[in-house]
Order: sequence, then C-alpha cells, then structure tokens
Amino acid sequence: MKNLNQTLRGFATISYWADDVQAAKKWYTELLGIGPYFERSGPDGQLAYVEFRIGDYQHELGLIDRRFAPAAAIPGPGGAVMYWHVDDIESVLEKLLSMGAKEYEPLIQRGAGFITASVLDPFGNVLGIMYNSHYLEILGSFQTE
Repeated sequence: MKNLNQTLRGFATISYWADDVQAAKKWYTELLGIGPYFERSGPDGQLAYVEFRIGDYQHELGLIDRRFAPAAAIPGPGGAVMYWHVDDIESVLEKLLSMGAKEYEPLIQRGAGFITASVLDPFGNVLGIMYNSHYLEILGSFQTE
C-alpha cells in the first residue's frame, strides 16, 4: 500500500542545462530513440526548453537553455548524480561514449545487483546510468497487480 504522507513521493523531472538547446535536443533524440513531446521558445524566439517522457514511468527529462539557470548555479558538474536504470549497462555506456560523452565515473560493480557508471554529456551535464535489481523488482511487482 502506498504511503501518501511521504515527503518525497518519486522522481518527477530532471533538468539538464545546455548552451545550445537545439544541439542537445538532437543528441538526446538520438540517444533515446524518441523526440521530445513538448517544446517552448524563449522571449527571443529561440528554442529554450524541450522535454522528453521516458522509461517505464514516463519520467521527464528537460533540456533548458543555460541562460535560464538559477542565479546561484555553478557551471560544470555538480555534486549529485541522478542514475537512470538501464537493462544493459555496458552497451548503453558504450553508446554514450561513441556519441561523444566523456567518462565521469567508470563502470563500478557495487554488489547486490547494482552496477553504476556516469558520463558528461556534450553539454556538461552528468548523466548517471545504473543496472539496478531493485528497480526491476519494483517494476515486476507493479506488472503483476
């Protein structure tokens, strides 16, 4: 049974910043194999935001023109890594690197069914990937209900 009183209920949207949103849109469209479902231009008419819905729960990945970043944002990779579950981490990591992403953290066997890696996308954002046995366990429990 779901606890509706939890403070953090689930992942809603992650925002990645880019100096060239059009280039970021093209790169992520190639990576994901789908185009964004939503786009918005800024006051100058230039593409300022695109959003993809991806994965089993249709999580949102937003690409935002860096000029709209919070004033306190520090350029470059931050201290947090958000990991996306992938079924074949080696293949996905190879694809990311072949598309111009740079290794941020190599493939690491964490034990107990968890494997992680992360890259810097061509726009300077940390993109974490993870094979996560717990994710598959939870997904399986929803599919049998």
